[in-house]
Parts: sequence; structure tokens; C-alpha cells
Amino acid sequence: MTEPRSRCQILWVAVLLAPVAAAAGVIDSVNSVRRHGCGPHPGSVAPLHASERLEQVARQLAQGVQLRQALQLADYHAVSSFSLHVSNVAPGGDVAQIIGQQFCQQSTNPAFRELGSWQRGGEVWLAFAEPFSPPRERERGRISRRVLELTNQARARARRCGSLAFAAAPPLTASATLEHVATQYARELAAYGFMSHTGRDGSSPAQRITRGGYRWREVGENLASGIMTADTVVAGWLQSPEHCANLMDPAFRQMGVAYAVNPHNEAGVYWALEFGTPR
Repeated sequence: MTEPRSRCQILWVAVLLAPVAAAAGVIDSVNSVRRHGCGPHPGSVAPLHASERLEQVARQLAQGVQLRQALQLADYHAVSSFSLHVSNVAPGGDVAQIIGQQFCQQSTNPAFRELGSWQRGGEVWLAFAEPFSPPRERERGRISRRVLELTNQARARARRCGSLAFAAAPPLTASATLEHVATQYARELAAYGFMSHTGRDGSSPAQRITRGGYRWREVGENLASGIMTADTVVAGWLQSPEHCANLMDPAFRQMGVAYAVNPHNEAGVYWALEFGTPR
């Protein structure tokens, strides 16, 4: 399994800032930092877009509501989020410079795509978020092919998975049977909002793959949640030693991958990747 990114973080700090006349000014300042970079972050990060719902979130933050609750009140489903409370706003100074100096990592996070702000007197509240944007049903075929393509790109060259070194491995081929098994298990994970290689009936990956009608010599499984794209899910697996080892295992010859969406729980999207070598 790969762990979903931290959903809500909050930071309070008092600094002197230039006056912010409107939300657009705040967004322009943050986007200037994202464009030009700061500290160890080189810039060229996609700009944030203003969000009316995140403006509602920022307004709730100004009333003392916690970030998680404010997102719920605004009916905003965030994959990840972050809030800032800036006080003692005073004339003079450079907003973009201070944001870059004080909040470089948060303001340049490429996962964040939307921003809301609220100002009251000499205080400003900012709400950053990565909106929940799950893959669409009609994209299933394309996404499956993309995961297979990225997996085979990874297998095409030697790499380390934690402390283990792997030579380049032969490419995998798609298995309709393994994809069916992955689909059924991803739906179970999404329906009940859990992440485990042990099914609700106590089944192991090998048992589920056998039940699916796949006659095998080797099997394995990768899981993930809270991830929206094929590229991101494969990148996350490659960063995890255990999941990377499955992706690189030369004993595997076939794979099937699927995802399921449940917009009513926090993670939202659940992935299952089944590996196998037929008899």
C-alpha cells in the first residue's frame, strides 16, 4: 500500500506583510513565488486558481473553525490541503518575498492547484488545496494501458528498491483475468474504505487470484489510495521499497490493474495491481 498524502495541515504565524487589497493580490503573490521559485525550490510550478469554495473555507478559518471542518462546511473534497494565518499585516514590504521566505515549501507544493483567501483588518487567512478529481469511468482502458506502460518503462532499466538491487526485467503483459481480480478488490476497498492485503473475508491476494480463475506459479499485489492518476500511482509504488520490488520482480510475467472511486470517504480513489505468472 502507499500512504495517501496528509490531508489537512495548519500553520499559524505572525509576520509583517504588505497590505493585501483583494484576494487576487494574494493569489498573484503566491503564483509569483510558484513561478520564480524560492529556497531550494526552482519554480516553474503551475499557478494556483482562485476557488470560491476555498474562499468560504478561509472565511471559516477566520472565525476559528479548524481546516478539516471548514472544508466540510464548504463541501470541498480535498485530497490534500494546507492553511496559513498571517497576522499584523502592515503597509510596506513585499508579499511575494515574505511568502517565499516564510512559506516556501507550502506555497510551491505542485500538488496544490486551488487557493482561497480571506482578509479581516490586519489579518489574512489562506487555504491551499489539491481538489478531489478522480479519473473518469470512460478513462479506465487508457489508465490501465498507462500503468502497464509506466511499469514496463521502470522494468526496462536496473534500479534499487530500498536495500535491494534489481537488474532490468522483461516487460509484463496485460491479463484480463488479473484485471478482473483487481477490479473486484478495488471496489471492495472503496466500498468499505479500508486498505489491507487481507480482504474482509480474510482472503489473501493469492486466494483472490485463484478464485478469479487464474492458474499461477507466482502472484503479488500492490495497493494504493488517495491518488488520482496513473503516473502518480506508479511513481508512488516506485518510491516504496516493497511495492517497487513487486514492480521489478523478474518472476512476474503478467499484470492487471484497476481503480474504484468512492467520493464519500476521504481517500476517494482506491487502486489494486495484481501480478502473476501463469502455469
